[in-house]
Order: sequence, then C-alpha cells, then structure tokens
Amino acid sequence: MSFAGCTWLNPPSKWSLDNACLQAMTDAATDFWRETHYGFTRDSGHFFGSPVAGDFTAQLRVRAKYEALYDQAGIMIRIDDRQWVKAGLENSDGENRLSSVLTIGQSDWAPGAYNYDPFSFWIRATVSGGALRLQISSDGRRWPVFRLAPFPMAATYLVGPMCCTPERAGLEVKFSDFQLEPPLGKDLHDLS
Repeated sequence: MSFAGCTWLNPPSKWSLDNACLQAMTDAATDFWRETHYGFTRDSGHFFGSPVAGDFTAQLRVRAKYEALYDQAGIMIRIDDRQWVKAGLENSDGENRLSSVLTIGQSDWAPGAYNYDPFSFWIRATVSGGALRLQISSDGRRWPVFRLAPFPMAATYLVGPMCCTPERAGLEVKFSDFQLEPPLGKDLHDLS
C-alpha cells in the first residue's frame, strides 16, 4: 500500500511524497501531548493519517537521525484530539529509546530501551476489540511486542506516520513500506 489515502494534520513546511516514500522535515515546537506532568496541551505535531474503518493492523518503516531532546518519529493512531497514541523512537536523556504515548483525556509516556540501529526500524500497531498492540522490528521480519493497552473502540480511526521536534526544527524523516490491513490474528508472542 502507498500513502495515497493519507492527509496531513499540521503539515510540515518541507515534505515530499515520491512513489511509496514520504520524506518530511519537522518544524520547530511541534508535539502531541495532553496535560500530564507539564500541565500543557500540544496538538501541533506532524501526522499523515489515512482513515480506516474498524479494527486493523498498520505498519511502516521509519528512518531518521534523532539528535535533540524529544526528537521523535513513528506511527500515530488518532480518534480525535483527546484519544490517540503515538509510538516509535524518541531522543531522551541523550539516548534514542522506544517511546509510546497513550492519550485518553490525558497523556501517559512509556519509554523503554532499544538496542538496535535507531536510525532505521519498522513499527506495527494493531487495534482489535478494544486493545492496542505495539510491535517493533529492527529487520522487518521479527516483531516483539513492546506495549499492550486498552484503546477506545471507534467506527473510524486515522493511522499513519508521525514526527515531532518540541525543542527544535529540522529532523529529517523518511517513511516507507506503509501497510494497512485487517488485524493480525496472531498469538501475542508470535514474533513473525
């Protein structure tokens, strides 16, 4: 699948779409966050979403060089500005780490270690029956789970690539291999 059905929420000033490859450069002070700890709400991040009805599995490849605090890129699933998840890699305390932010009214943040090449990875999200499963892959073949959480059921979701740089501008991100399919029926610990 290509990015043909996607539209921008907060398009970056610089981006291009060529064949099945989306390239974007982040603008300054872009982020998605609601209230927790900081007390502010930001809905200014870049998101290229495709509508999908009902349950699904989506995956894509992400290539970027994270350099500044909170540089981030990955996938987003969005119902509205109060119900969404963003997941991928993020620069935190000088390390490029797994990161997911689940927002149901307020945001949480679940960072974790990532011991592979942070500049090129694949990410998969499955929403099925009110549950969200996030998986990451260093090679596009082996897919360990890094988060399982409840997620609101909706008639329609938006899903696609996301990138933000709250502390600067200029993160260059390349997204490719976007797939949007019916939900995987695999066991939770099936790594394929």
